[in-house]
Amino acid sequence: MEIITTVAEMKARVAAWKAEGLTIGLTPTMGALHEGHMSLMEAARSACDRVVTSVFVNPLQFGPDEDYDNYPRDLERDAGIAESKGVDVVFHPNVEEMYPENYNTYVVMETLTDTLCGASRPGHFRGVCTVVNKLFNIVQPDKAFFGQKDAQQLAVIRRMVRDLNMNVQVVGCPIVREEDGLAKSSRNTYLSAEERTAALVLSRAVAEGQRLMEAGERSAATVLDAMKQLIEAEPLARIDYVEMVSWDGIKPV
Repeated sequence: MEIITTVAEMKARVAAWKAEGLTIGLTPTMGALHEGHMSLMEAARSACDRVVTSVFVNPLQFGPDEDYDNYPRDLERDAGIAESKGVDVVFHPNVEEMYPENYNTYVVMETLTDTLCGASRPGHFRGVCTVVNKLFNIVQPDKAFFGQKDAQQLAVIRRMVRDLNMNVQVVGCPIVREEDGLAKSSRNTYLSAEERTAALVLSRAVAEGQRLMEAGERSAATVLDAMKQLIEAEPLARIDYVEMVSWDGIKPV
């Protein structure tokens, strides 16, 4: 497995693979890899001839009061995980490589990014769309693999690919959870033991919403109220949003 740090070298490696007629799978990550990321690598490995995992903490998708400086970074650990999953190249550029001096071009999507995380994290999806667009241009993957945990992100990237006529198939992969139900996340390492226990209210609320719908409940308001009540009963939890939306348009249902 190689670690490539420059755009020029990554593009050269891609050109050589394309000349051989090989298919390429991309798993974009910000590092701090966990079992969720591993499942994306495994999916890419089973579907493509060559697999590239990007490890790049993208400053554009962090707000001014968010955790960019503190986001966990451990390339040696991440590279070992990627190699164990059959990744061919870890693409690990620095910020200056991706956004050189006088960089001034961004990808902005309307409507789909106005709600949910887009509303609570202004500018976040501008950063996501810009960096994913750049990664697609550099790696030229046939397939790109994203987790369903970040549901709005997955919908946004699929729409970007459709709207901009990109020649890549976006593959959504199932959420990977801890045994007790908490979704795997690089940011889970921030939690104290007490907060880690409290965080389980999230998966319990989702499970309750699913239970109600499977039992025949068809009122979105009823389902959302039940979910909110569960979360509000946890003293350490503060609701950002609880919404039921359409998958393709991210609109309330």
